[in-house]
Amino acid sequence: MALAHLHRIDPEANMARFYCIDVATTLFGDVSVFRTWGRIGTQGRTSIETLPTLEDAENAASRALRPKVRRGYLPAGQIRQ
Repeated sequence: MALAHLHRIDPEANMARFYCIDVATTLFGDVSVFRTWGRIGTQGRTSIETLPTLEDAENAASRALRPKVRRGYLPAGQIRQ
């Protein structure tokens, strides 16, 4: 389950992007932050960052989400009015 799934859609600029971030425990007890991004309708690209604790992973996820929200990404399904 994704921690956050965001969309940024601007038809005038032909922009339809997504950004998904998830935090999950590895088999070795570490915690990984999975980031997936790209154009809506594609598989996108994925980045994985492994950290020693859940707190570190959650902080890294929060730091990654802040700029996306500032740039206009909204939760998937939320319509801008």
